[in-house]
Amino acid sequence: MTREMPQSARTEPELTGVRNFRDVGGLPTTDGRRVGYGRLFRSGHLANATAADAAFLSSLGLHTVFDFRNAADLKLDGADVELPGVRNVNIPLSDPAEGADFWRMVRDGDLDQLRDLLSDGKAAARMINSYRSIIKDRTAEHSRVLHALAEESLPALVHCAAGKDRAGLSVAVCLLAIGVERDAIEADYLKSNAPGRRYAVRRSDSTPAGTSQEVMELLSPLFDARAEYLVAAFETIERTWGGTDRYLTEGLGLTPRTRERLRGRLLDENS
Repeated sequence: MTREMPQSARTEPELTGVRNFRDVGGLPTTDGRRVGYGRLFRSGHLANATAADAAFLSSLGLHTVFDFRNAADLKLDGADVELPGVRNVNIPLSDPAEGADFWRMVRDGDLDQLRDLLSDGKAAARMINSYRSIIKDRTAEHSRVLHALAEESLPALVHCAAGKDRAGLSVAVCLLAIGVERDAIEADYLKSNAPGRRYAVRRSDSTPAGTSQEVMELLSPLFDARAEYLVAAFETIERTWGGTDRYLTEGLGLTPRTRERLRGRLLDENS
């Protein structure tokens, strides 16, 4: 049975323990329609959700929460709070072992180590390579999410740790599949840079030396939402599959019927 999908308030709530929450509703498609409100939400992890946060999330009538974190993320931040009646689906979008040493260095490394690891564009290059890899290597996972959204998973919330990269790419792929304008996809993605949305950088050394301006500047590319990262993902689609349609059909296995079901479920009938 399909749940009734509520219309979300268009003003975003102030959540205390959940960062980067937003409704994807309102984004325009290339054929003049818009994504409906109250159908697809995105955020950072829910492990620190307060009772008030959980009450608000429960009020959305969610069917499914898709959690794209891996085992290392879960160990660091903890499991999501339980929302009564909501299905939780964990689909890691990065290898559980990949980058463990790297992220340990981000938290624990001294200035010289961080300079060696992140300076001279190396941090941004790592992010670009990560985006390319997720697009090329995680087609099965993205396919699973889109097929679920086309069936019985709405309203849905998708999140990773910060709600920026893995969740951002998954939302971008979904929006591509229903024909949302690329400029609108990018604008939504870049909202993750707002001060109240950004992931809180964790450093073991919380002294002025451990969180100096230079340290934070070195770390910044890892925690930024940059248009160049999303562009790299789109370019990977073009280079690997020759275009969005082939990516969706051959890469993700979406039939025209499934894409139309997805559009029917996510786009506003009145737009």
